[in-house]
Amino acid sequence: MDLSGATAIVTGAPRRVGREIAMELARCGADVAITHRSSADDAAATVDELLSLGVDAIAVRLDLADPDSIPGVVAGIEERLGPIDVLVNNASYFEPTPFPADDHTAWYTTFDVLVHGPYRLANVVAPGMTARRKGSIINIVDLSAWHPWPDRGAHAVAKSALLALTRQLAVELAPFVSTNAVAPGPTIPAATFGEQQIARLARRTLQGRWGDPVEVARAVRFLAESTSITGDVITVDGGERWGHVRGRFEDR
Repeated sequence: MDLSGATAIVTGAPRRVGREIAMELARCGADVAITHRSSADDAAATVDELLSLGVDAIAVRLDLADPDSIPGVVAGIEERLGPIDVLVNNASYFEPTPFPADDHTAWYTTFDVLVHGPYRLANVVAPGMTARRKGSIINIVDLSAWHPWPDRGAHAVAKSALLALTRQLAVELAPFVSTNAVAPGPTIPAATFGEQQIARLARRTLQGRWGDPVEVARAVRFLAESTSITGDVITVDGGERWGHVRGRFEDR
């Protein structure tokens, strides 16, 4: 797909990797709507940067756990920017969910944000994409889609479901709409991470370092522009998925 003049939605994009994805799509000439739940100031700053690239851009508040709000939010974006050509489901929710549990709130919220929200958004934008015979949906997953993480069961199971949803939508929306996923590894440390934790996560990768969010954004761009890839996933993790293999051999 030629992204020049296209319209894209990137969820959870006021900062971090979502921001880089939005910027990369804008550099290709796409008009971009970024969504946020509570980061209005960061979203406004990102929109200013997007506008400086010569495209149109807006920030909208979207609570993915509120299904009734999604059609209206998409309609408002399309009224301002035009029909949606690219949907990037980047928004995440990362709360501890130890098991067994007495309170299941975090479990259900995680699924609303990571699975039900992307499903509902895709359900709203897919008919227009199909009618125009072009469209790209890209879901952001991570290593937990393949490997369980202790005390993060909701996140791991939901990311696995999002990867499965990627493949299912690729089948359902063929031949004109592609659906793929990108799986970043360690990319931007959280503000709460200490030096030891940052170094430990770097050592888990084959390259021994944190990744570059721009490379993640470029993978998203590649999939959005591709006319030959659907139902697949690009892993941009510096070899984190296979880092444990190296460790086993080094311990011998």
